[in-house]
Parts: sequence; structure tokens; C-alpha cells
Amino acid sequence: MTAWFDQASAEAAEARGDWTTAIALVGEFAECYSHDPYRHNAHLWHMDLLVKAGLLHELVDRAEIDVHARRQLNRFLYEEGRDGVLHERAQRGDKIALYLLARLLRDRGGSAAAMQAIADIEMTNTYAIELAHRPQSDR
Repeated sequence: MTAWFDQASAEAAEARGDWTTAIALVGEFAECYSHDPYRHNAHLWHMDLLVKAGLLHELVDRAEIDVHARRQLNRFLYEEGRDGVLHERAQRGDKIALYLLARLLRDRGGSAAAMQAIADIEMTNTYAIELAHRPQSDR
């Protein structure tokens, strides 16, 4: 049985930019990898709310143990063009950060910059190399 939470209030809080309320309502119900799909979806929503609220420090903390937080953080960094932070995360072994870094650098200046970053981090990663050589319009 799914426990209930006030989704309508959380949605209304999100719509008006009341991040504290939305995060509190959703976060209390959210559960990573729950067998309850509503709790798992709430967890994904919670990670999205943290980005919207600009609470990147909380997302960074959660990213150490939570794959969804890590993906959301990396996606934010990619969308903001923060190649330096993606590079650092990739150097620490975050594969998704490496792939997004390769795409970002490829889109900015072609495959040479992307290939240099890959060579610095993990020169044998064939998927990263493939991303570096894809046409810019290909995501």
C-alpha cells in the first residue's frame, strides 16, 4: 500500500517557487529505489527540486551515495557549461561526468578538445571516444 502525501500542495509550491515547502513535502515521502513507484518517482522529483532551488551543495553531498543525485548534478553541470567541475568529477571516476564532458567539449570546439580531456582522464574509454567523434548535432 502506498503511503499518501500531499502531491497537490507540493506541485503548487513548486509552481510558485516555494522550494522550501516543495522540497519538504516531496523529500519526506521520497525513497530511492523504493518498491513503491510513487516513492521512487518522488525521489527523482526531489533531486530535480534541489537543482531548481539552487541547492547544489546538498545535491553534491547526496551524489556521493545516490546515483540519481549524481546524474542530476552532472546534467546540471553540463547544461551550465561547467566543464572544469565535470572534468574534476570525471577524474574521480564518475563515468557519466566523463561522457557529458566529452559531449560538452565536442559541442564547443570539436573533437580535439574532447579527445584531450579523455586522454587526460581515461584514454581507453571507447564510449567517451565515440562521443567525442560524433557530429555536434548528434546527442
